[in-house]
Amino acid sequence: MRVRLLAVGTRMPAWVEEGVETYRKRLPRDFALTVEEIAPGQRGKNADTARAIATEAERLRARLRGDEHLVALEVGGKAWSTEQLAEQAEAWRMGGRDVALLVGGPDGLAPELSAAADQRWSLSPLTLPHPLVRILLAEQLYRAWTLMVGHPYHR
Repeated sequence: MRVRLLAVGTRMPAWVEEGVETYRKRLPRDFALTVEEIAPGQRGKNADTARAIATEAERLRARLRGDEHLVALEVGGKAWSTEQLAEQAEAWRMGGRDVALLVGGPDGLAPELSAAADQRWSLSPLTLPHPLVRILLAEQLYRAWTLMVGHPYHR
């Protein structure tokens, strides 16, 4: 199973790249994580926020493959414990499909992308900065994998 993190936002600071890579390289090939950056829609003083969200949705849709299990990351999604994430990851793996995790821009995902997702997942009821979300996702996916295989990382 491959996991793709499709995240709106580009040019992350080095500490984000390093943090994600720390966990990404620990994952085995059969649970590989890749991060694909999606250019954000135009925002500014007089920018149309709805148009920016729509542009981001178009860019995300263009990167989707028809056979992936889609998981939208949203504050209003279902919160999972680490153990529940490991159960979800095992179900994804047993489902035989790759997984695409969708992270929207500063104003969230377009409603139609959220509706099209197979699952909606909330990392926290807090609004988290997008760079931190990438590291948190990578670490939690690694932790879930360690639970699945009985590795002592998660104690």
